[in-house]
Amino acid sequence: MTAPIGSAVARLDRVSYWYPNQAEPSLRAVDLAIEPGLTLVAGDSGGGKSTLLRVFNGLVPQFHGGRVSGRADVAGLDPFRTPIPRLAERVGLVFQDVETQSVYGSVEREIAFGLENLGVARAEMRDRVDETMVALGIEALRGRRLATLSGGERQRVQLAAVLVLRPLLVALDEPTSQLDPEGAAAVLEACRGLAAEGRAIVVAEHRLETLAPAADRTMIVEGGRVTAVVDGPWPRPWAVDVRQSRATGGDLAWELRGVAAGPAGRAGEPVLHDLSLAGGRGEVVALLGPNGSGKTTLLRTLAGLLPPLAGAVLRPAGRTAYLPQNPGALLHLPTVRAEVALTLRRTGSADRPETMLAAFGLDDLADRYPRDLSSGQRQRAALAATLAGSPALALLDEPTRGMDAAARRSLAAAVRALTDRGSAVVLATHDTELAAELADRTVELRDGRATELAAAPRSESSS
Repeated sequence: MTAPIGSAVARLDRVSYWYPNQAEPSLRAVDLAIEPGLTLVAGDSGGGKSTLLRVFNGLVPQFHGGRVSGRADVAGLDPFRTPIPRLAERVGLVFQDVETQSVYGSVEREIAFGLENLGVARAEMRDRVDETMVALGIEALRGRRLATLSGGERQRVQLAAVLVLRPLLVALDEPTSQLDPEGAAAVLEACRGLAAEGRAIVVAEHRLETLAPAADRTMIVEGGRVTAVVDGPWPRPWAVDVRQSRATGGDLAWELRGVAAGPAGRAGEPVLHDLSLAGGRGEVVALLGPNGSGKTTLLRTLAGLLPPLAGAVLRPAGRTAYLPQNPGALLHLPTVRAEVALTLRRTGSADRPETMLAAFGLDDLADRYPRDLSSGQRQRAALAATLAGSPALALLDEPTRGMDAAARRSLAAAVRALTDRGSAVVLATHDTELAAELADRTVELRDGRATELAAAPRSESSS
């Protein structure tokens, strides 16, 4: 099923939406028409991007509750009243937190799940699963368990589970936030293919380097409103400030010596094997590399969460703080303020929670329940709770996931403040601009081994 070229696949007419128990709306009188092609949705965290995408498949308001006003038509259906399973046949949504979206434990079954529900013939099902896996470059993951995949690999699998249904409208919430350049390029190519068939692709993103130049139109969402719609790509919205270089740290803070860790890969070897790497106090080390190369395994091993199969791990005296890819795993208290206060209390710090809340722009969100926040806001809350109390070693896994430019600047300032006090920082990222901005040393992981990359000169400002 494809939409006629030039016809709107989705229309919203004066749509406003209030989450339960919220006095202010998250969407404010939104008028828009989504045409076939690639529509990029940009804007600050908490501005309403994710809420807007959830309108398209009926999760807002049918799943989340709350109040809604206005009218909507998505692929010929009313998303406020049409049962969500019926909407899912025409509208596909990949969440920011793909960990919450999976049903089966294995990759192939997960991708085929939607086709099974639709009663697609087994032969056609196999063909469509094969075709989608090839398009996204994940054929090698076919027999894997989801629990063994990296965050980026799980993101591509969940995207495949949506694309295999060939919906009229595909909504993707931060689809490249955990992907390496190869994975991001595969997502872009899949989006282009769907757009060429006359389908509508709506992508909310903060990492715009790959997607922005290819967009047919760009929509800016701020404060719950669509404030601008531009035909073609938005000019360089992803530019960030780049700090001046500074001296690297001194005394040894952490070390991996001949470490093997992680489950065995295809060749029978662990994810990391015979890996030796070290970092100093006051130093930032950035880990780069493709999905599945071992970045998360390295951080978890260094954090003490994953015992090494061989070798030795040295950590500094004092607290080691670890930010996982899924920030929701850290947040369980009633308010953001309580999360930060708990860290300070456990570390014996005399700092006030307000200091760290202000550092990450969380003053207005301090008394909110963390799980009610947007993905970018939750990421900032998790960072504030993780970095409070000046840990001796901070391990950050994809710390800019879902972050806008202002939040990235807050993160950069917090990392500088930590290293100025002698903390060591190790961050795993696909965000090469962040690595160039913050890292004293950059290490590439590939095939379970580490290669230190030559330092590139840091520019005075972004272009």
